Amino acid sequence: MASPVSVYNSNALDTHISSSSRESLKMELLADVSLLPGEERIIDKETIYICPFSGAVKGKVLITNYRLYFKSLDPDVSLTLDVPLGAIGRDMRNLRFALKQEGHSRRDIFELIFKYAFPLSHGLPLFAYVTQEKYGENGWDIYKPIEEFRRQGLPNNKWRITFINKNYELCDTYPTVLAVPFKSKEEDLRRVAAFRSRGRIPVLSWIHRENQAVIVRCSQPLVGMSGKRNKDDERYLDVIREANDTPKLTLFDARPSVNAVANKATGGGYEGDEYQNAELVFLDIQNIHVMRESLKKLKDIVYPNVEDSHWLSSLESTHWLEHVKVADKVSSGQSVVVHCSDGWDRTAQLTSLAMLMLDSHYRTLRGIQVLIEKEWISFGHKFASHDNDPKHTARATKEWLRKKHFKVLEWPSQSPDLNPIENLWRELKVRVAQRQPQNITALEEICMEEWAKIPATRIGHGDKNHADQDRSPIFVQFIDCVWQMTKQ
Repeated sequence: MASPVSVYNSNALDTHISSSSRESLKMELLADVSLLPGEERIIDKETIYICPFSGAVKGKVLITNYRLYFKSLDPDVSLTLDVPLGAIGRDMRNLRFALKQEGHSRRDIFELIFKYAFPLSHGLPLFAYVTQEKYGENGWDIYKPIEEFRRQGLPNNKWRITFINKNYELCDTYPTVLAVPFKSKEEDLRRVAAFRSRGRIPVLSWIHRENQAVIVRCSQPLVGMSGKRNKDDERYLDVIREANDTPKLTLFDARPSVNAVANKATGGGYEGDEYQNAELVFLDIQNIHVMRESLKKLKDIVYPNVEDSHWLSSLESTHWLEHVKVADKVSSGQSVVVHCSDGWDRTAQLTSLAMLMLDSHYRTLRGIQVLIEKEWISFGHKFASHDNDPKHTARATKEWLRKKHFKVLEWPSQSPDLNPIENLWRELKVRVAQRQPQNITALEEICMEEWAKIPATRIGHGDKNHADQDRSPIFVQFIDCVWQMTKQ
């Protein structure tokens, strides 16, 4: 969250805010703000909101332990801002305020906002544990897997529902109810699980009612450096292709190709030529820092507006539209399989965005709730592991880093891709790019050669001064995409 306080000319502030005829209005302005159970007023101040559309707007800002609330003083200017602290604006807007330069009022406001926007970093509980609001005892019942499958027209003569994972024995990060090809048997699923990272087998996420094309998600195959094959896995993907009689099954690997090849060193990899009637496409989705730059360019286009003559070229430079290929394939009648490494980060973003574009139900309030629980929560997106909590940090990893004398940054938590292995991939990618491989075979050979050349001193964080407060950045990108699509 960008700094919400900016320097503003105090003389202009005095001009805008008079202390004469509207004192009673100022007194009553924030008195009628309805607080949530457990919400407390922390401070309120007269201020100016720097509106990007109408300029300076005088008013009062209220900071609570939950939100920032601003209301204009001028009865002719009706403007209210009500923003939960720590939230990311749906239109990528940075809220800017100006206060008189008296004492430390600006710093006080900023520090209070920062404190309550990131409560865990300041020894405070999350607001969810402070509010005394009462809920029914039945809990959350928005998403019911069987009902959602029935809404999509499942089961049918091509796809069936299985409870093979009812005790989380097949895959401990998958839901208990899965949709798989009708021709597949339970023993087939177990053999396929043994060849997929963390047992995350290809399962149906969504089916097109008209052309019966499907979106299937999974994790990477465990090919390894020796190039292992698994005929059960190969047959299983072909059964998925046959389910809607498409000539080729498109396999979308969200990673850059060099990352996919590098994952062979840790036992992972990607589908090779042995997968008949399948086409592998690398989507080259980069890490959070590259994606953040892409988002920044998108923001520059829509807020504020750029000149029409540069709009298309600016849009192309964001590369944002390159990540909707999944929806394009499915709408044309071709089934797709989507994965990254473990299939719980970029995979969820790709499948969810495609489903939003293809299914109007997910563009309703209830539908988006179902989608988030179905594609993100039930399929094991690691929301909790982005907080650097000790119980989410491997003891063995910390001990190894200590013995090797690698220095790592302490709390606050780091962006999840600023870790030793990600730094190695970045180093490998630069080295491989310099040698310009011409095909996938040359790419594999060069990767192995350059991997062996990387010195141990290159392991560690690439940016020693970087400190992020990110919480699940992939999910943040997804939510932003949702808003963009609903407004354009």
